[in-house]
Amino acid sequence: MDDQRVPNLEEMDGQQASQFLTDLVSNLTAERLYQISHEDYTMEMPQSRERIRGREKMRAFQEAYPNPPSIQVRRVLIRDGLWVLEGVNDYGGGQVYNVAVIIELKDGKMWRDTRYYAEPFEAPEWRAQWVEPMDS
Repeated sequence: MDDQRVPNLEEMDGQQASQFLTDLVSNLTAERLYQISHEDYTMEMPQSRERIRGREKMRAFQEAYPNPPSIQVRRVLIRDGLWVLEGVNDYGGGQVYNVAVIIELKDGKMWRDTRYYAEPFEAPEWRAQWVEPMDS
């Protein structure tokens, strides 16, 4: 993906953004994310209290990542320069996490990226009369 073909993310509607993110995470490369990231890009992971500041550092981080997870997109919501992605990260070996990603756009690119991870857990039996199981 060269700079002439980098889409303006702020011009996408919900369906286009969902398709774009599904394609992006299915074929994710450090260079591809670099191309759609703002020069002032920042990614935060509050659970581990980590921040990556700058798209160059993010590219280096991704290039060094030993075994990137597969990502399944469940849904994407779009509101005024804000994208919210809900999905599942599978790191292999039984490590599966639900993920919510909040993406803020600026100048048509990804500017801020905040990722929240949650492990699945067994529901307590006492509430079974009110709930139904969800498919993965």
